Amino acid sequence: MYQSILKSVSAKEKLLAVLIDPDKFSFENTSSFIKKVNKSIATHIFVGGSIVDENTTDSLVSEIKKQTNLPIVLFPGDVTQITDKANALLFLSLLSGRNSDYLIGKHVEAVYKLSKTQLEVLSTGYILIESGKETAVEKVTDTKPMPREHIQNIIDTAKAGQLLGMKLIYLEAGSGAKEPISNNIIEGVKQELDTPLIVGGGIRSKIQLENAYNAGADLVVIGTAFEEDELFFDDLRK
Repeated sequence: MYQSILKSVSAKEKLLAVLIDPDKFSFENTSSFIKKVNKSIATHIFVGGSIVDENTTDSLVSEIKKQTNLPIVLFPGDVTQITDKANALLFLSLLSGRNSDYLIGKHVEAVYKLSKTQLEVLSTGYILIESGKETAVEKVTDTKPMPREHIQNIIDTAKAGQLLGMKLIYLEAGSGAKEPISNNIIEGVKQELDTPLIVGGGIRSKIQLENAYNAGADLVVIGTAFEEDELFFDDLRK
């Protein structure tokens, strides 16, 4: 998975992940939803959320795999969301917060479960950025996002993540964000990184998607926009 992402970045191919939150997704809608994903420019499917009932992720990933050949990547909010049915897992360390559970604690809890799977584990520096509303990530992790205007601090945090050995850096505005991450932030971070850059949160139009790509995002994640209006897929057909 990681080598595939690196190859795409090297070839300047932009990637798009459709994020499916098991807590907000109707299983009965899986087939029709994934058909739309398959017809779109999406390259990956991310599955996960801040609060998900145990075993829900496993069941959902199993059902999605029946409908698509796209790689499925876990975007877990907790250890209970780990399933070997997926292809890979973002091993998220919340660099923007100082809650030790989400910097390293949850990761230690996950090791035994991960050792029983064949998942490709992708170490990911996760940076939550203020978006105009309180997000589920804030509530669950008991941390505050980084202020949008503190661009240099965001850049330095991302660079520190890379220096710590993170394979990916993920700039996140949060689920249902009022505003996507600004071009200035994306550009500033990308200029300092050698690792692939993921950007998510608040993107609800093709123009905003293109803006994120043009600013330097290698992989963009969209979730809420598809949850609220599946017609958005029509703008992103292959």
